[in-house]
Amino acid sequence: MRATDTQSPILLVGPSWVGDMVMAASLVAAIRARFPGRAVDVLAPPAALPIATLIEGVRNAIPLGFGHGQFGPAGRWKIGRSLKSAGYGTAIVLPRAFKAAIAPFAARIPERIGYAAEGRSILLTDARNDADRKTARTIDRFVALAGPAGQSPASPRPRLLQPDVDLTALAGRFGLANDRPVLGLCPGAEYGPAKQWPAAKFAALAQLADEAGYRVRLFGGPKDKTISAEIARLAGVPVDDLSGKTSLIEAAALLGRCDAVVSNDSGLMHVAGALDRPLVVVYGSSSEAMTPPTAPNAEVVSIALSCRPCFKRECPLGTLACLEGIDAQRVFAAVQRVIAVAQAEAAGSIHR
Repeated sequence: MRATDTQSPILLVGPSWVGDMVMAASLVAAIRARFPGRAVDVLAPPAALPIATLIEGVRNAIPLGFGHGQFGPAGRWKIGRSLKSAGYGTAIVLPRAFKAAIAPFAARIPERIGYAAEGRSILLTDARNDADRKTARTIDRFVALAGPAGQSPASPRPRLLQPDVDLTALAGRFGLANDRPVLGLCPGAEYGPAKQWPAAKFAALAQLADEAGYRVRLFGGPKDKTISAEIARLAGVPVDDLSGKTSLIEAAALLGRCDAVVSNDSGLMHVAGALDRPLVVVYGSSSEAMTPPTAPNAEVVSIALSCRPCFKRECPLGTLACLEGIDAQRVFAAVQRVIAVAQAEAAGSIHR
């Protein structure tokens, strides 16, 4: 990115995945540190765009009316032309797809940065080598686009602002009591079932949490309603099932008030981490090395197998051994540890 340009706004073409949008918060922080005088706008699909409104330093969140997997070249060109008058000096394109680079090209943004992929280098002015894509942390790949090619600046931890939501009204709407500490559970994983700890395991965890005095709260989108209902049925204890009932911003607001969160490697995991929640993450087919939790107080639960991480949507062996081999007692022990750390830190801050 040209260090000589200190005033023109920057367009960030954001990802369609919620977790990736959270990690883009680190890129925005890196841009603001390097170019404090340049405004940052985010163009992204509707599924992830609400998260952009929680990133400090984002001026405008601009909807891209195409979902994950949709091409729509004419529509993307039209959106790009509509942005031409905004005077962007730089565009950073995070998705690797060819289609993601169409709008900045149509907007005639003079500097267009992104990774070389799908033959789209003709649409970019600075097409970066992405040889480390399968080994580098996603967050580091994003942040690297804030500086000159070949440099690897340190990645700031992604942070989200607490949503401006009336929590009292939200609790009343869903009948939520806060008479006990709350353990949030995020059982979904948009990528596929090979990243989902089984419903029976989450249900067993809910039982342990209830016995220990926690209120259990399930979070997820419409696609997570089935697994959440199964968890609530199998648990046999009171559970607040919010899957598919809240907006993404409402879910973030309630997650941000949980005493701890247990999640698969999912978008909501990254949201909870960026809101500084004590966090336990269960990993199956994905890698804790590439998409680790970035919360300051987090534990990873996984098992070492020769077949993981396979990065598959469904278990190629049909066993789901990487997740079936993790029991609820192990996860709940991790929950107790991260909560103990949070309590010790809170006590320390009181006494300082």
